[in-house]
Amino acid sequence: MSDSAFWRELGQQLRVDSIRSSDAAGSGHPTSSMSAADLIAVLMANHLHYDFDKPDDPRNDHLIFSKGHASPLYYSFLKAAGAITDDELLTFRKLGSRLEGHPTPILPWVDVATGSLGQGLPIGVGVALAGKRLDQLPYRVWVLCGDSEIAEGSIWEAFEHAAFNKLDNLTAIIDVNRLGQTRQTMHGWDLDSYADRALAFGWHAIEIDGHDVDAIDRAYTEAAEARDRPTVIVAKTKKGKGASEVEDQLGKHGKPLSDPTKAIEELGGERSLSVSVAKPTGNAEPHRSDTVGGGPWPKWGPDDEVATRRAYGDALAALGSERADVVALDGEVSNSTFSELFAEAHPDRYFEMFIAEQQMVAAAVGLQVRHYRPFASTFAAFFSRAYDFVRMAAISRARMCLVGSHAGVSIGEDGPSQMALEDLAIFRAIHSSTVLYPSDPNQAAALVRAMADYPGIAYMRTTRGATPTIYGPDDRFEIGGSTVLRSSDDDQVTLIGAGVTLHEALKAADELSAQGIAARVIDLYSVKPVDEETVRQAAADTGAIITVEDHWPEGGIGDAVLSALAEVEGVRVHKLAVTGMPGSGTPAELLHEFGIDSDAIVAAAQDLVRTPAGAK
Repeated sequence: MSDSAFWRELGQQLRVDSIRSSDAAGSGHPTSSMSAADLIAVLMANHLHYDFDKPDDPRNDHLIFSKGHASPLYYSFLKAAGAITDDELLTFRKLGSRLEGHPTPILPWVDVATGSLGQGLPIGVGVALAGKRLDQLPYRVWVLCGDSEIAEGSIWEAFEHAAFNKLDNLTAIIDVNRLGQTRQTMHGWDLDSYADRALAFGWHAIEIDGHDVDAIDRAYTEAAEARDRPTVIVAKTKKGKGASEVEDQLGKHGKPLSDPTKAIEELGGERSLSVSVAKPTGNAEPHRSDTVGGGPWPKWGPDDEVATRRAYGDALAALGSERADVVALDGEVSNSTFSELFAEAHPDRYFEMFIAEQQMVAAAVGLQVRHYRPFASTFAAFFSRAYDFVRMAAISRARMCLVGSHAGVSIGEDGPSQMALEDLAIFRAIHSSTVLYPSDPNQAAALVRAMADYPGIAYMRTTRGATPTIYGPDDRFEIGGSTVLRSSDDDQVTLIGAGVTLHEALKAADELSAQGIAARVIDLYSVKPVDEETVRQAAADTGAIITVEDHWPEGGIGDAVLSALAEVEGVRVHKLAVTGMPGSGTPAELLHEFGIDSDAIVAAAQDLVRTPAGAK
């Protein structure tokens, strides 16, 4: 059998197995898989380099299904490669199966979870950046995209960044099967509409018939030979190719075939072809150009007033001197987040992502695929643009650190568009996340180091303005901990804050003490996980708690404390938070205006202490 004949037969097998697995599941997307079957058949048979026995081999190519709903095709590809059995293929979408509805890294050959369209290509940019700039290994990144997802803005952030970084190790394959879920896509089979835009972004573009295996083979060869620019292959295909029941027909998306037996017969029946995918060769050691050996760790004294965003930058630069796996990304605000200090110290490991927060988070996910530890920073408010990427990163079991500065009304005159007032809530809602909110520079620096070892998604909120140093450089801070800064046997109320509001709580405690009211003060620097033991002890000791936060009332420090007290009876909790829409003003004016400064804390404490428990 000639190569071309084998590729055609392999493509038919991938179609048949996509039908079979979806039929066994009673659900799935076989038609979206069938359109791209020839593209994957030729890739795996003649161009992909991957050792399925060693998925962590740094020389392996990376294949990302950006159109994750074509998972039946991906799993059929794994079967043909000998990675899974036919029996496992038929467990598709069943409870307990590794073959989930959309691919996730529960399978060792899957780099990242896909299924939220528009994410695979941006993540592929991150993997390609690792290969080009860090590892300096010749692996290639292949990303299968659907034509519907090309409407996503994140795809075009990826196109621009890939061209800017001259990622000639990246190939995007667009499966232009014309049909979306409900209707024809925006551009149908107008291949030029895709290719012309890619060319304008600086890509090499190749238009082909996506069912002509020889044309596919030539396109992949041409892509591998391109220099200093990424390649997009725009392939005209037919959804449901080869089965008359569904081929190029609307209304067949996302459901198994009604007559799979007939379709399999049309496709020539079941096959048992296997492919010995070429294994990578050459040097397996990633390049390390930046030597590490450690250096002085930043320290601040009791007379220093320093913004925690500055402490983050100093600590990150120092951490980069200790660890070669630490990399940094920023959204073109590095002189505000102070990631510029890392860029100055370790320019080979700094990635400027400009004003493209989706691509920044996606690149961080891609970099951690190659076992780097990314720290990505921007204004906290702008992470909301990339929230879906953070959500999907958790499904990918990603390990990365995100740092948001300029949060809350305490930023002052810039106004509400720049004031993240929901960031604690949105990051608390992420599976596997930790949410940290340091109050002084030594604490911020210590938590940077803790974040680097966290086995999930770590988020730190940093403060724009300078705050007093209240901790020593040798004080220890653990994720899930808190610090009791004021305490006595006579405490009548507990004040809980973090960041800016902790300093207001300390001022309030001094004022209350002068009035004869003893107040315990807790620094809840770990908002998630919350220190339940310390919070419950304070509730038991004082019976009254005031939480104060530069955040909306929903989902932040107050709700974290309430969750710790869910089964505790008899404690009164009063939440102070930003409840109205802010405008511009000085930080002090805004803290006072929205009732989260020391004056408001004192007033709330007086009310709680003077009002007996149970009184109305």
